[in-house]
Amino acid sequence: MDVVTVDDLELELRGSPRRRSLQVTVDRGGELLVFAPTGCEARVIEQFVRAKRLWIYRELERKKQLLPLAQTKEYASGEGFLYLGRTHRVILVDDQSVPLKLDEGRFKLLRSAAGDGREHMVAWYIAHAQPWLATRVERVSCRVGSAPRRIVVRDLGFRWGSCGKDGTVYFNWRSILLPPHAIDYVIAHELLHLRETRHSRNFWRGMERAMPDFRSRKEWLAENGHMVGM
Repeated sequence: MDVVTVDDLELELRGSPRRRSLQVTVDRGGELLVFAPTGCEARVIEQFVRAKRLWIYRELERKKQLLPLAQTKEYASGEGFLYLGRTHRVILVDDQSVPLKLDEGRFKLLRSAAGDGREHMVAWYIAHAQPWLATRVERVSCRVGSAPRRIVVRDLGFRWGSCGKDGTVYFNWRSILLPPHAIDYVIAHELLHLRETRHSRNFWRGMERAMPDFRSRKEWLAENGHMVGM
């Protein structure tokens, strides 16, 4: 599989000898595809994608708005929220020392804090993602052969992760909602970018060495990742 990266956009490249022009599409799950004639130069494809960036961003936002209504969460007893791929139900409580905590398999949310439920939930995810990901990154880095200078958890929009030039790896806080096997794919992908900035053949060879089943994990993320929302 060939991938084209243009700034913050990542597109799967599909070439065809019958094609005479370039085309970009956004599929149902928000994955970006670029269709090109076989042998088309990389710089030509990148220029085309940059020229279509405004349209791409609009389509991505439209896809986001079309996600199932079931993703609109209520911060009330009985609502379910994902954490590491498992759903935990909310129960409203009248008294506890913090606005939100995970206890005995349930998210316990102060009734008085329910009006700001999303803010408390996102803050909880970020706080718990940071140490969990740090431990996981250390484990995966042994397989990949590269390690970040530091990790940062924040909102990255449609991206699961990204790399900074200073060796910092950024993870979307939503990644902590995914099951561990999918998070490990995201981690390995970003750690490899520390030494392979482009999705070259060497990059994908490195992924296969570090994670022989990375293709199935990538496919799972493409098919199910867009369902992770709040």
